[in-house]
Amino acid sequence: VRGVDPQRALAQIRKFASQPVEGLEYVDAGGWLPADKVNWSVSRALEYCIDDHAVAALAAFCGDEMTADYYSERARNYRHYFDPVTGYMRGRLSDGTFREPFDPSFSLHMEADYVEGNAWQYTWLVPHDVYGLIALFGGDEPFLKQLDALFAADSALNEGASIDITGMIGQFAHGNEPSHHITYLYAYAGQQHKTAEKVRQVCSEFYTTSPDGLIGNEDCGQMSAWYVFSALGFYPVNPVAGVYVFGSPLCHEAVIRTASGKSFVVKAENNSEKNIYIQSVT
Repeated sequence: VRGVDPQRALAQIRKFASQPVEGLEYVDAGGWLPADKVNWSVSRALEYCIDDHAVAALAAFCGDEMTADYYSERARNYRHYFDPVTGYMRGRLSDGTFREPFDPSFSLHMEADYVEGNAWQYTWLVPHDVYGLIALFGGDEPFLKQLDALFAADSALNEGASIDITGMIGQFAHGNEPSHHITYLYAYAGQQHKTAEKVRQVCSEFYTTSPDGLIGNEDCGQMSAWYVFSALGFYPVNPVAGVYVFGSPLCHEAVIRTASGKSFVVKAENNSEKNIYIQSVT
C-alpha cells in the first residue's frame, strides 16, 4: 500500500499477531490450537497461517529477514492439522491426538473445530502454500484423487449444520469464502482443464441476475469479486504473492483500466459454451 510506512506497519502487525487472544497464545507453545481449549480451532489456525504468510512477506519487503523467517515458519503450522491417514485437516487435542469420532461432513453452526464449514471444505485452505499441501497428500495423484472426491461426495449435511454451507457441488461449497480458491487448485497439480470445467459450472449455475442471484454470503463483495475475476479468466489464489491462476474466461474481450492509465486487454479467441479450455496464452 503506497503512502504507508512499511516499517511502522510491520511493527503494529507484529504486535497484533502476538496477542494472547483467540488461540494465538498456543501458536508458539505447541504449534497448534488445542481443539479442547479453542473453539473453531482448525478454521482459526488455518487463517492464522495465511495471515502469518502475509506478515512474512511484509517483513521480507522491509528487509527484516529474522522476522520473515519466523512468520514463514508459523505460516507452515497448517501441517499440524493434516491427518495423512484420512486426508483431512482435523481438530487436534492438547495431547496431540486428533479429535474422535471424526466425520468430514459433520458441521455445527458456530461450534466445533470448523466455523461455517466442515473438514471437506477446510482441508484446502492453504492458498499460500498449495505445493506444500500437495506434498502432505503425497504428491499430485493422491491430491487430485481427494480433490475429485470433494466434488463427487454426497452433498447431504447433518441436522444443525452451518447455514453458511451453500452452493454445493458434492461437498464443495461455493457459498462461503473458504472454498473460493478450490476450483483453481487443479491447475497446481497439472489438471488445469478441470479448473476450467468447475469454474464454468459455478459461473453458470450459481450466479444469476435475479434479486437472489448469489448462492451465498456476499461478505465484503467477495462472491461478486470471484465472479469478476473468473469471468476475466484468472484468479488470485494467493493474493499476497501477486500470482494469478488461469481458469476459463467468460468474456470474449474485456478491458481493465489500470491505475497507471494503461489498459490491460483480455481477448479469448473462439470462446463459447463448448470451447471452454485454454489452449495457449500469449
